[in-house]
Amino acid sequence: MEFLYFAYGSNLLTQRLRARTASATALGWGILPDHALRWHMASTDGSGKCDVVEDAQVRDPVHGVVYRIDSAERPLLDQAESLGVGYRDEQVTVHMGSEPVRVWLYKALQVDAGAVPYDWYHALVLGGAREHGLPAVYLRALEAVRTRVDPDLRRAAQHFALTRGAG
Repeated sequence: MEFLYFAYGSNLLTQRLRARTASATALGWGILPDHALRWHMASTDGSGKCDVVEDAQVRDPVHGVVYRIDSAERPLLDQAESLGVGYRDEQVTVHMGSEPVRVWLYKALQVDAGAVPYDWYHALVLGGAREHGLPAVYLRALEAVRTRVDPDLRRAAQHFALTRGAG
């Protein structure tokens, strides 16, 4: 069995997601209507991570990638996303072209409006968005996100290495 997963944050980058769930196969990009992308998930490393929030007034919906993943790997993804601690899972409908598709995604449990993502995390998100050819206007919005340098230079280098060759 398999499940469909909507990646909108660092898991947009195929290499990042496959390091977590080897079976992940990108099916294409999708749009999550009536939601906005935020970088306010309060991470244990002191930075902000991506989240999606319902917002019926949003002009620019969330773009992401729909992946097919073997159900046996679901616990690995749940662990990587800190299910129950950092995020909760939810099933939603995204649009792939004109087709509605039911997918799973993760939403933040705790937010910090002042959170700022580390530069490497931002690079993973942007690299994945470029890799999958998300719309130029969406890329520009991602590029404009304010970041900060991770004081843990080793961690930063490990994550930046994933982005080499992406997008």
